[in-house]
Amino acid sequence: MYLQIAWRNIWRNPRRTTVIMIAVIIGVWNMIFLGALMRGIVVAMVNNGISTLTGDIQVHQKGFRNDPVIENSIKNPEILETILNNTLPSDAKWASRVRVSAIANNARHSSGITLAGIDPLREADISFIGEAVVQGSYLKADDKNGIMVGQALVDKFETKLGYKLILMSQDTSREIASRAFRISGIFKAELESTEKKFVFVNMPVLQQMLKLQNGISEVSIILPDHQDAHHVKNTLNADLPSNLEAATWRELLPMLDAYLKIYDGFILIWYLVVFIAMGFGIVNTTLMAVFERMREFGLLKSLGMKPGRIFAGILTETLILLLIGMAIGNILAFLCVYALSGSGIDLSSFAAGAEFAGMSRVIFPVISIWDLSAANLVVFVLGLLVSTYPAIKAARFTPVEALCHT
Repeated sequence: MYLQIAWRNIWRNPRRTTVIMIAVIIGVWNMIFLGALMRGIVVAMVNNGISTLTGDIQVHQKGFRNDPVIENSIKNPEILETILNNTLPSDAKWASRVRVSAIANNARHSSGITLAGIDPLREADISFIGEAVVQGSYLKADDKNGIMVGQALVDKFETKLGYKLILMSQDTSREIASRAFRISGIFKAELESTEKKFVFVNMPVLQQMLKLQNGISEVSIILPDHQDAHHVKNTLNADLPSNLEAATWRELLPMLDAYLKIYDGFILIWYLVVFIAMGFGIVNTTLMAVFERMREFGLLKSLGMKPGRIFAGILTETLILLLIGMAIGNILAFLCVYALSGSGIDLSSFAAGAEFAGMSRVIFPVISIWDLSAANLVVFVLGLLVSTYPAIKAARFTPVEALCHT
């Protein structure tokens, strides 16, 4: 009975009902769609951070993270490899690296870079570099003189494919080691800073150049699920020798971790701000409808209807409006996300500002269950809550007050 009466009442004034419904639709659409855009930014930042040589977990010699010098390398990686094969999930992937600070120079320019010695076959499965080469070719395992550099570094050095690049770094004897490499591949990354920062050579070549023998700087691990990183790290630390330690991407990227911690709170505050704007419209319009129907409520009371039933009737009307508005708002948000799922939002023209914030050049919206549930719960629960004031006013009208109302 409540639903039937409420449905008839809300369409007694179609214009007012449409105004409330539009407010709810816009509010729900705004919450879900903009939340999906912000979630897409966060997901892209996490994926970029993990794929840019970080991985879900890294294993280092103790002290390497605070002082990443060649002396803090892992001297006997064979023991570590055995532990990784026995401890990691079967579908996890990992690769060893040598990573040192170096100077790259040619006849015209010089610049500080991070020199990474990689196993090309393993590295292709765990970091961005496997699919990032746009000119030339990816490193081959037997290539002793090849080097992969970023497009931004190539432009900065005014060089091109096939030209030489001299790399210098400190070896294990604390002497300057240098070697000439020939550019065999040019890669592009999501962030221009990545293209300027990293250069890649074969790991055995770099080990020989730095007199490192078979030592490595780190092992990077990719898990099927990023959420398992903390558990796997604890398992690894329990099995690793005392001179080694494992760390998750959250520990390796503290700024990104801090951003993620404030994100969920920020999005909830955003939902509340949007709802406050929408809630004023709901309260004002519902209150107007209540005062227009004062004589009707007085008549119902004089016929014996209890205040609780009048209260329930007003809330039922609001419930119907909220459910219809939420359904349409959700559909519109999903359609907008679907429309952008292929092309995304291109921020190339604002690349410098986006890169400063650590954002990708193209944003793809992502709808998460948490964001979707939070948006709908905020509208549903608080929508009913703010409607209790007009409902209480309607329930308190007396027949005498209704007769006096004109």
